[in-house]
Amino acid sequence: MTVRFESRVREFREKVGLSQEALARELGVSRQTIANIERGLNEPRVLLAIALAGILGVALIDLFRRPD
Repeated sequence: MTVRFESRVREFREKVGLSQEALARELGVSRQTIANIERGLNEPRVLLAIALAGILGVALIDLFRRPD
């Protein structure tokens, strides 16, 4: 089973109205890091994934769960 992590991050980021740059600033990472996560080039480390979930207002598992 392949999990497409990047599609969920972008979906939730757009739902809360954050740009890649704004999300990156809140997380203390570069905009390129967010872009790479969204494209599936990088997967976030655990602490970054937890922070992402918190900022996006979703449960950590929802970042990894396929949309219905």
